[in-house]
Amino acid sequence: MAHTEMDLCERRVIEDMLNAKMPIRRIAAELGRHRSTVYREIKRNAISDEELPELNGYYGMVAQKEALARRARRRKLLRLEALRQAIVDRLKAGWSPEQIAGRLGFEGLDVRISHETIYTWVYGPEGRADDLARHLPSRR
Repeated sequence: MAHTEMDLCERRVIEDMLNAKMPIRRIAAELGRHRSTVYREIKRNAISDEELPELNGYYGMVAQKEALARRARRRKLLRLEALRQAIVDRLKAGWSPEQIAGRLGFEGLDVRISHETIYTWVYGPEGRADDLARHLPSRR
């Protein structure tokens, strides 16, 4: 079975069923997920505030925003404009992703990136929009 991340609809179902005092096992069955997945989701995204304890709990919208923020942190090329531009410039100059990844460490950039990340970017939606695959020395 493929890994799929929870979406806003599932997070709202969790919130509603928790407010209705449903057991986690039943929530997991309703979503078609393992109960440990639901437990992990609640633990990771529940709010705990000492100043306003009446607001403690799980909120679907807050959980979705937190999940999107975590996903964005994982994507270096989406966050770091200078790194992305350096990679695009080198791809257009005819460099391979292996050469780019190896050379960036020598050029004084603090961020390291693997050639696999570059390939993922090139063949992903952002790279396809810029038509970066045509600049690769050899294609898939």
